[in-house]
Amino acid sequence: MYDLIVLGGGPAGLTAAIYAIRKRLNLLLISGDLGGKTNLHLRLPDLEGYRVVRGAEVVDKFKRELEYLKVAYHLASVERVAAVDGGYLVRTADGGEFNTKSLVVATGAQQQKLEVPGEDEFQFRGLCYSALSYAPLFIDRKTIVIGAGELALRSAAELATVAQEVVLVGPSTSALDSPLGHKLVGASNVRMLHNHRVTNVGGNGFCDRVRVKGPDGHEEEIGADGIFIEMGVKPNTAMLAGLVDLNEDGFVKVDIHGRTSAPGIFAAGDVTDTFSEQVLVAVGDGAKAALSAYDYLLPTL
Repeated sequence: MYDLIVLGGGPAGLTAAIYAIRKRLNLLLISGDLGGKTNLHLRLPDLEGYRVVRGAEVVDKFKRELEYLKVAYHLASVERVAAVDGGYLVRTADGGEFNTKSLVVATGAQQQKLEVPGEDEFQFRGLCYSALSYAPLFIDRKTIVIGAGELALRSAAELATVAQEVVLVGPSTSALDSPLGHKLVGASNVRMLHNHRVTNVGGNGFCDRVRVKGPDGHEEEIGADGIFIEMGVKPNTAMLAGLVDLNEDGFVKVDIHGRTSAPGIFAAGDVTDTFSEQVLVAVGDGAKAALSAYDYLLPTL
């Protein structure tokens, strides 16, 4: 039986694994890949990436330390976690079964997509899902944000501080009836397209335009230097069904120590009800969860 199994190989999971191995815990990392969403990054035809801190650069350092410390890992997706005497049983998609005294769940979240023609073709080629990460690249540029809720408003506000123009497609009335919404409505460089939906994204090598349809059926094509789909994320929590408390959106509830409602299960990163979906936030969450797991395990070590 392992002392600790870390589920997920993104920023939170890698950090948790390294902190745990430094504490000399008997550890296994289980993940479908190493790096998570940081393996993907926005590419643009004529903008320099040096203006942003790339999450991949941070995670690569943790990957190298993982190899240096000879951390045991199993590359497979997790199908189910079940409570057993003395801890938990983790079952993986390739038929593996692993017993552990404790868990750090860092399985991340999946971006919600538009599901329109062109989206898959241009994904991360002028089109991506995190304006908060890439806003510094769009000084004096034209941008489009697609989404109805608070995340879309936050992303539009971030871009509006630097971009020449921000077109916000599909904001809901309820989201705009807020201090942030009022600020955006009054911004001179923000254009609102209420009750519009995107029907197509296009470009030539890189995504540089979207086609939108209004409530009256009229269609319009809008050009931009960067396009951001900000419809939120869905947490990867199916394997935890019935084990831990989730919030109304399905994210794992954690306290300030990264503890869940189940003894011996901790969580970190985008899978939790954390403040922001950012690499450095996930790194901090992973360290905290691992240290909390160590404190939990101390009486048994």
